[in-house]
This record gives sequence, structure tokens and C-alpha cells, in this order.
Amino acid sequence: MLLLDNQLCFALYSTSLAMTRVYKPLLDALGLTYPQYLAMLVLWEKDGLMVSELGERLYLDSGTLTPLLKRLESSGLIARLRDVEDERRVHITLTAEGRKLKDRAASIPGCVLRASQCSLPELTALTQQVQALRQRLTG
Repeated sequence: MLLLDNQLCFALYSTSLAMTRVYKPLLDALGLTYPQYLAMLVLWEKDGLMVSELGERLYLDSGTLTPLLKRLESSGLIARLRDVEDERRVHITLTAEGRKLKDRAASIPGCVLRASQCSLPELTALTQQVQALRQRLTG
């Protein structure tokens, strides 16, 4: 059992590294890092989230998320606004530039699908399996 290639964790980890390498040139063209892209995906899905909601969606704590959001803000893609009723709460909204970037990013899923050499049903099933595993592990 203690062989590296028998470890699910290593298969997931090394696959994640390979997937990130596929995304890198695609995201470089957009001026985004992979974590920034994930944050933008969530915001394109639902704009105006609070930092805490974004963190929950991405499984990131505020210490990791804050520097990422500051970089997106300095790039002109998002704005962070403190809640007037509770200054501890920060809302994130897309700027016009951030909304426009969605159109430029639209080709990325197709590029990743081609790089995977899988069919769409295969990737969909695999994604669902990994999501189910994550759910079981996080309970």
C-alpha cells in the first residue's frame, strides 16, 4: 500500500499540477493566475459576493484570499467595498473591465477539454466523482 503510485492523493496532486500547466499559457494571455481565474469564475457566476462567501466557494481563508483580491483590484478587474452597516464585511463587485474579461476567457474550457483528450461526458463524470469525494472528505 505504501507505493507512491498506489496513492490517490498523489494521483490527484500530480494531476492538479498537470492541469495547472495546461491553464498557465491560457491565463497568462488574460493576465491572471490560476487562483485569480477561479475567483473570477465565481464572480462571473454571481457578482457582488462578500469576501467570506467567495472564500467559502473557493475553500480559501481570508488570509489567502485578501492578497489575491488586492491584485485583482489593482488590475482593475474588481472593486472591494466595505458594507456601510458592518465594516468587517467586504463586498466584491466586478468592474466593467472584469465583466469584459469573461468574453476573452470563454474559450478556455474548450482548450482544456482538447488538452485532456477526453470526451465532454468523460470529463463531466470525472468532475462529479472528484466533487463527491471532496464532499465526503469535508463532511
